[in-house]
Amino acid sequence: MTLKSFFGYYFAKYIVKKNNTWINAAVSTQNKQRKFILDNAKNTKFGKDHGFSKILNYTDWKKSVPIRDYEGLKPYIDLVVNGENDILWPGKPIYFCKTSGTTSGSKYIPISKQSMKHHIIAARDAILAYIYETKNTSIINGKMIFIQGSPVLSTISGILTGRLSGIVAHHTPWYLKRNQLPTLKTNSINSWEEKIDAICNETKKADLRLISGIPPWVQMYFEKLIEKTGKNIASVFPKFSLFIHGGVNFKPYKKTFEKLIGKSVDSVELYPASEGFIAYQNSLKEKGLLLCVNHGIFYEFIVADSFYENKQKRISLEDVEIGVNYVIILNTTAGLYGYNIGDTIKFVSLDPYKIIVTGRIKHFTSAFGEHVIGEEVDFAINKAINKLSAEIVEFHVAPMVNPTNGLPYHEWLIEFESPPKDLLLFEKTIDDYLQEKNSYYKDLIKGKVLRSLKITLINKNGFRKYMQSVGKLGGQNKVPRLSNNRKIADKLLCI
Repeated sequence: MTLKSFFGYYFAKYIVKKNNTWINAAVSTQNKQRKFILDNAKNTKFGKDHGFSKILNYTDWKKSVPIRDYEGLKPYIDLVVNGENDILWPGKPIYFCKTSGTTSGSKYIPISKQSMKHHIIAARDAILAYIYETKNTSIINGKMIFIQGSPVLSTISGILTGRLSGIVAHHTPWYLKRNQLPTLKTNSINSWEEKIDAICNETKKADLRLISGIPPWVQMYFEKLIEKTGKNIASVFPKFSLFIHGGVNFKPYKKTFEKLIGKSVDSVELYPASEGFIAYQNSLKEKGLLLCVNHGIFYEFIVADSFYENKQKRISLEDVEIGVNYVIILNTTAGLYGYNIGDTIKFVSLDPYKIIVTGRIKHFTSAFGEHVIGEEVDFAINKAINKLSAEIVEFHVAPMVNPTNGLPYHEWLIEFESPPKDLLLFEKTIDDYLQEKNSYYKDLIKGKVLRSLKITLINKNGFRKYMQSVGKLGGQNKVPRLSNNRKIADKLLCI
């Protein structure tokens, strides 16, 4: 063991033991987070408008702070964007995280000095938890690469602005900087395809041991590297042993990754969002992601089935239950309150509090009342992949309401890396598992309101070409797995 490994392991042990303090007192820690937010934001415009100084408990909080999405909070954010002080959080944010997808165009998510540190701490702690559990300290002796967005930032009203991964690139801990790839010059290349090509040239002879990024874009990197070297990833990087991922469910990619890599490597999942770092996988032995209850966020939860009803069941951490699909609501030290980020989660453990991401509240297929969600399609396709030895690149599900012939159906648009030998059997297997998971869908099939799903093959690189056509190739961007309309499906079919 090297000196670096020795100190790395004992630092990991120290942090894991230290974190057990808040892990084992999650509810009281959350109450402290709420109080911290109230105390610090009571003199902001939002705090005054919503009577923060008079809020004494969670019941008061719910009465005073309504649930909002970005559009609901936009009048306040616009004031911050225009350069005003003390609007959502004291002073001004140190960054705007720019994202897309709202009805009014780009979103500008504020990041404060208080919230920024938690993005870095949580990512660090995920790696340290892995080191402590596995004793694999070799990853800190070689190079690490983070496939991320450009670190080149613009300014709005004097506030640095960019994508989250690009912002985080400026906060790499000093003890990792010498290990980190790619170089700033390469990381700043604007064209995603040119950037991947440059990253391959820069890393193909490096001693990479840790690789991190959103699975479809890391896959693109792997494929380009194999094309350039004629070797699988394990041959190019013999000591590569940890893959860190987030953004999409990794399971559909797992077989393809094992094939590209040439061996099985450990993987750790993160759940970062522009609005805050929500959870990370702190054990390879246990299911779920550890909820970050001590990281500048006070969480609330709304039962997903009641989200669009007048009487929403809005609760704090102490009242959550295992197995219930919740919309997750954030209140942060960057000045977001009652904020719906659009994600749905389920708790798989309450001691400690661990979650899985089940999808997006707006990403579902329910043209016929079936309300099929992300967790269900991921379950069905993963079962079929494992059972019939297929490998996929990406997929998207959309309703076919008015087919030329026969009953309506769900159309699954799939790009295969390695297709199943029997596509019809693959269709039937997915459909059977989906019926097992969703009783409404099953009833519609049995009642002959719908026919069984149909798979449409997407040509090689079809999803990448689609993402390129809508200006979202690379970085943190990902294709929605589910839609209640055919906007994405029809564009995919035209590529």
